[in-house]
Amino acid sequence: MNVIAIQVHLKRNSFAYLAALPMALTVFVAYMGTMFWSVRLSFSSSRMLPKDDFVGFAQYERLFNTSRWISSLENLLLIAFLFLAICFVLGFLLSVFIDQKIKAESFFRTVFLFPYAMSFIVTGLVWQWIFNPQLGVQKTVQALGWESFKFDWIVDPDMVLYTVVIAAVWQGAGLVMALLLAGLRGIDDDLWKATKIDGIPAWRVYISIILPMLRPMIITTVVLLSISIIKMYDVVVAMTGGGPGVASEVPAKFIMDNLFERANIGIATAASTVMLSTILCLIAPFIYSNYIKKQGR
Repeated sequence: MNVIAIQVHLKRNSFAYLAALPMALTVFVAYMGTMFWSVRLSFSSSRMLPKDDFVGFAQYERLFNTSRWISSLENLLLIAFLFLAICFVLGFLLSVFIDQKIKAESFFRTVFLFPYAMSFIVTGLVWQWIFNPQLGVQKTVQALGWESFKFDWIVDPDMVLYTVVIAAVWQGAGLVMALLLAGLRGIDDDLWKATKIDGIPAWRVYISIILPMLRPMIITTVVLLSISIIKMYDVVVAMTGGGPGVASEVPAKFIMDNLFERANIGIATAASTVMLSTILCLIAPFIYSNYIKKQGR
């Protein structure tokens, strides 16, 4: 019976599978194939051109002995911590604000989510102009008469990372707001009525009851934001170009520079493999908790 059912299913859905075949081939050949090829090259001595030899972990040793790579990882950790924390807090507050059934809710929801629809290149350019001492906030305030005002974070090695965080939060907070708002709208109104009868403060309800109920949304948010941090490239290039010096260097820019400018395929693929492993480590718990674990119950 199972064989017959499978045959009937394939016959009924043959056109659907045929239509999906080009995309399946693209995924397996273009994505999976190039991914495994990159991992293979990271164990070779490739430089300007790919080589089919094997040098073990030599490229990884060179990679982690490169000060620029270490700096890029340190920068990424600081960006990740600030970006995740600020995005989540701000996005949650915005979702709570909109969930109060305010007037012009659609307008506010669109305004808060609009930055996420923009590309990181556009976001980086806009904030580069805002932070530019010769064009943006500093120039504007000085033109108003406060000539001693100084706001040159984007050219300050100690502060430039915070400008990147501000731009990234401006774009990413709307996504957090949208996801958490969807979760808040799924909470039964009877829960709020019960907490009001018991006299529980609203802030306590959100922390002790609502947030645990939003766990699936929070996990999804953290995974999406973490992946966007790891592959962060456009906004850094548009805003700072990795400078001053390597003060705002990130791994994605390090990989692209070694791949296209320094013609060092081995180091570039080793670095990309490290970042791929990081993404897999982030996605694996999410897949296990939401799919494998549930199916095993």
